[in-house]
Amino acid sequence: MMTSAYESIAQGLQKAIELNQGGEVAARTHRPEPVNVAEIRKNLGMTQMEFASKFCISVATLRHWERGDRTPHGPALALLHVVAKEPQAVLRALG
Repeated sequence: MMTSAYESIAQGLQKAIELNQGGEVAARTHRPEPVNVAEIRKNLGMTQMEFASKFCISVATLRHWERGDRTPHGPALALLHVVAKEPQAVLRALG
């Protein structure tokens, strides 16, 4: 049992290393383009406080994104892409 778990972890780690080094991956991957968070917010005519509140983002995180100290990734990046394209749909969904 232990050997099987080790082999599975080792195989996953090896695939991650290959992917990180630019290797081919059997699965399809999707990497959304980076977004300009300040531009999205300004296009909606919202203050940082309003934007953060409406889209359930902490103001501190929003400020880091806008300054470029950090970049959104994962679900936050996906949300921001949808907000950029369909802000009213997101606002309706979030109530």
